[in-house]
Amino acid sequence: MKTIRNYSILAIALLTLFTVSCSKKDDDSPVPVSTTTPPAHEEELITSLIISFVDTAGVQPNVQYAFRDPDGDGGNAPTQQDTIRLVANTYYNATVQILNEAENPAEDITLEVQQEDDEHLFCYDITNTNVAVTRTDSDGTYEVGITSRWSTGAVANGTTKVSLKHQPGIKDGTCAPGDTDIEVTFVTEIQ
Repeated sequence: MKTIRNYSILAIALLTLFTVSCSKKDDDSPVPVSTTTPPAHEEELITSLIISFVDTAGVQPNVQYAFRDPDGDGGNAPTQQDTIRLVANTYYNATVQILNEAENPAEDITLEVQQEDDEHLFCYDITNTNVAVTRTDSDGTYEVGITSRWSTGAVANGTTKVSLKHQPGIKDGTCAPGDTDIEVTFVTEIQ
């Protein structure tokens, strides 16, 4: 008799435990978890790239050269693509600026690049002209290239390709990894 009574008590306890564990109050219901992936880093619309040059000796006038494409990459042709003209045998401090001029006032995307400098790198690829470019700013580990020093040699004509690489988590000081946010090739004349 004791055994049957013990089994009855055990059965009632299990049934009660099962009933309590299966019923939920509305306020105890878990909040649904989103199964969507967070949005990837959205690319900014970049309409303009401007490089300003200052002669370190203070002899030559300050100059500025720009590329403007009001609708961004693709679509209509650029409305401005200057030729970089620098004086031979001169040192220049250069600053690059990128803008979204589709906004009013224009959005200075260079500020975002500065804030995320560990994810960005400006690359300068010089072809057939006597220019050496050295990046002069850093994220603490690697160069960034918003500011740079340009050293010109003898008279020559060629090109300068300026690229902004977006390298989140993969920046290694080279231009190989990452996506290209903007890339502009300027005809370059050393006079």
